[in-house]
Amino acid sequence: MFKPHVTVACVVQAEDHFLIVEETIHGNPRWNQPAGHLEADETIIQAASRELWEEAGIKALPQSFLAMHQWIAPDSTPFMRFLFAIDLPRRITAIPQDDDIDQCHWLKADEILSSSQLRSPLVAESIRCYQQQSRYPLDILKAFQWPFSA
Repeated sequence: MFKPHVTVACVVQAEDHFLIVEETIHGNPRWNQPAGHLEADETIIQAASRELWEEAGIKALPQSFLAMHQWIAPDSTPFMRFLFAIDLPRRITAIPQDDDIDQCHWLKADEILSSSQLRSPLVAESIRCYQQQSRYPLDILKAFQWPFSA
């Protein structure tokens, strides 16, 4: 049976800058959106909000749904990545709560798109999705008869 990893990511924008989290992977700094895996007792939207808090110390809910990417990583790991948008009125200090995150940056889109430090090509693709301005309401992602409290 096919069992892809289900992940979430948030494109967070403020003042024409995007929030990037930096972590060290195999001794090298790598950039990503605040992102991570879906946990068993949470909805996709709850997971996105939790990951934003853990990786950047920002409490915010996704405002819209951008895309779902089905992707196979270079190591052959299959992923389904749910991508959300959050527009903040201003850049705020991001303080990682997760020890795996070294620091956070507010960067212009071109800095991200031209970087050789991206964790995966999905990081740049997420910025491009945001720039296309296709937004979908969050209610298209429904948790049916969800047994856990919201």
